[in-house]
Amino acid sequence: MSLETQNFRAWQVSEQQENGQSVYTGALVNRQIADLPAGEVLVRVNWSSINYKDALSAHGNKGVTRRYPHTPGIDAAGVVAASENGAFKAGDEVIVIGYDLGMNTSGGFGEYIRVPADWVVLKPAGLSLHESMIIGTAGFTAALCVEKLLHNGLQPSQGPVLVTGASGGVGSFAVALLAHLGFEVTAVTGSADAHEFLKALGASNIIDRAELAAVSPKPLLQETWAGAVDAVGGDILVNIIKALKYGSSVACCGLVAATALDTTVFPFILRGVNLLGVDSVNLPLAHKQAVWNRLANEWKLAGLERLETVVDFQGLDQALKSVLSGQSRGRLVLDLSL
Repeated sequence: MSLETQNFRAWQVSEQQENGQSVYTGALVNRQIADLPAGEVLVRVNWSSINYKDALSAHGNKGVTRRYPHTPGIDAAGVVAASENGAFKAGDEVIVIGYDLGMNTSGGFGEYIRVPADWVVLKPAGLSLHESMIIGTAGFTAALCVEKLLHNGLQPSQGPVLVTGASGGVGSFAVALLAHLGFEVTAVTGSADAHEFLKALGASNIIDRAELAAVSPKPLLQETWAGAVDAVGGDILVNIIKALKYGSSVACCGLVAATALDTTVFPFILRGVNLLGVDSVNLPLAHKQAVWNRLANEWKLAGLERLETVVDFQGLDQALKSVLSGQSRGRLVLDLSL
């Protein structure tokens, strides 16, 4: 039997009309490799992970996924089954995150993906496939935030670094990585039951999300933070900008609170602070490979499993709902062998 006629399992979201409204439901289905889109590299997926964008795709957000039925999963780690590109050969262990994977291209919630070669990076020797998906897009984005803060001069001696959305995928990894690098980390969360989890990751202090979300009419607040990783946006990001120390930076990578930013120019022109945008989707492949190599070596976290909850296909629907509602903790990892 040729690879093209081989069946595989995939978690597929379908769109139906009920009373004039679109309703989206996910189910485990059998597909054929021949159904996958064109691409140079066919990957047998061992592990995936669950991200906010996956939850949006699974619940019909047309800004993420235009056409259904569709298999989400913006992350995938596995073994090359076939390649038409000389950079990869059957048996290579690889990672695919970002670009169009899981958005409008069948993603990592299926046992096979087929993608362009320039979406694929070789897994560094210092990480297992499983560990790479504990990191996933969320952890990788957190690492990019830390990289930008360091590039803009952040040092542990400058004072506390703030991390918002700290119990989520990006935030939890940012807390752990910053603590690993010797920073004093203040974690922001709305989940009272996440405090022990965050302390175990290395947070020195924890503040309630409501405290940071309170709107202040003042254009500037007391200088408090040497830097920040913000995964939520909205009024929380506004208050961070107002309270950054002179010359400090906040790396912005999320919008779960809001997309609008209602602030003034005063923090930028009176304190010289920096708002650093972070994108992991269309990052050039060479940069992606370099960051993965770093995460497998000097940025390798001990006890990565502290961050994860492993789910199977049967638990996927509930896991996606928990991510969408902001109730998830740490990293949710999909084991496709279960």
